[in-house]
Amino acid sequence: MKSKCILCLCLLLSCHIIQNLALDLNSLVIIILTQDNPYDIKLGTNLKNDIENQARNLGSKLPIVYQSHVDLPVIGDWTILPLIPILKSIHSNNASWYIFIDDITEIRLVKLLKTLDKYNQEENIWIGHALHDDECTIIHHFAFYPDPKWFQYPNIASGVAFSNAMLSRLSNKLMIDPPKIDFSIDRSHELAKHIWDDGKGFALSHEESFCVEDGGDCATISQKFTPCDNTAIPLESIYFAIKTCSKFHNDRVSVVVKTWGKQALNLYFFSDIKDGSIPTIDLNVTNTESGHCAKTMAILKYASKELGKNKKLKWVVLSDDDTLFSIPRLQQFLTCYDPNWTVAIGERYGYNVLASEGYNYITGGGGTIFSRKMVQLLTKPGNCDCPSPSTPDDMFLGICISKLDGTLVHSPFFHQARPMDYAEDYLKWQTLISFHKHWMIDPIKVYNKYLLVADKFDQKHIEL
Repeated sequence: MKSKCILCLCLLLSCHIIQNLALDLNSLVIIILTQDNPYDIKLGTNLKNDIENQARNLGSKLPIVYQSHVDLPVIGDWTILPLIPILKSIHSNNASWYIFIDDITEIRLVKLLKTLDKYNQEENIWIGHALHDDECTIIHHFAFYPDPKWFQYPNIASGVAFSNAMLSRLSNKLMIDPPKIDFSIDRSHELAKHIWDDGKGFALSHEESFCVEDGGDCATISQKFTPCDNTAIPLESIYFAIKTCSKFHNDRVSVVVKTWGKQALNLYFFSDIKDGSIPTIDLNVTNTESGHCAKTMAILKYASKELGKNKKLKWVVLSDDDTLFSIPRLQQFLTCYDPNWTVAIGERYGYNVLASEGYNYITGGGGTIFSRKMVQLLTKPGNCDCPSPSTPDDMFLGICISKLDGTLVHSPFFHQARPMDYAEDYLKWQTLISFHKHWMIDPIKVYNKYLLVADKFDQKHIEL
């Protein structure tokens, strides 16, 4: 009885707060950036229901809540930019704020309204949890060399909000002068850079209540990953296929063997020569300096045969020889996915996604996880034939998977670059699964700092 009274009091106080604010909940447009696979659909649906239930409990009209892949389906919806003109055409001037969130973002409506009420929706403003680069990085094309620290971009998992005036301005600019973006790599930095427009635009305003961790007075929070099962998937269900070549056997392969490779039960190295000391598998495919399409498809065909022989194998992990993994975290992560879904999972990039002929793909450096069913589909004769041996393998697979109506699943836990290439607050809320590149780092130290500690902790958790 006491707890019910406390709940009623809290609701009364919340209703009182809302009544004293200039904003109404039904003037908000909330866009959940969702993905088309059962796990992420569930996350997005639960989040939408939670937001609407909060509004009902406050006795308020509901905010407008979209799930992007259902309500606003365009190829590059995850980059936000192509959604802006669509939203403006739908809502004209009847919305006060547009809030973009990921499906793992928690929203507290009363605190969100209090935060937005501090700002004038008629001014050109956008707010979020500001990130910055400590050093110039390849994933941001070494922007703002030599000092990138001053440039701020939002942690979208904490939410990013645009005033009505700002969204109108962006929409008009996009309609008149659409950006020419070949590769979409980091949606957040690219979005901020487009809005900044070499000083002619507007900088992101940092908002403390848009949080990466729960600080007690948060309007939004980046939620940490929760496994979908108490029991991690078994090690014997994962087939690790590592791309390498003879010149990297001594340095890169040795790092794999000394670090995460110790935990893998099914670990295979595919090279241009047979090396019994590792050992490696030679598929008689000529090594190329770039692209590696023929080699990758040969590896997947080889792995597909192994899956046919061993029914315990459910997943194929394809990676470079300079990729570092946390295997226990991968085991937990895959509890949320089914090997009978036609999925490929990793870090998503896009090519020309602001145009109708664009496409998304999983960038290979952070590792690509293929379900059993996806491997079988890709390796079926005639489904995915490389245009040339040196065709970029990850981009080609993105095109092929789209053609076959397979599903690409993005996770921020896989990383194409090194830890120092990402903002500290961006990594803080993540379940770190992979990093890539040995360039100008000690990879064993990086593994020990970011992945080995997690391995020890998570392995203990798994055994419990």
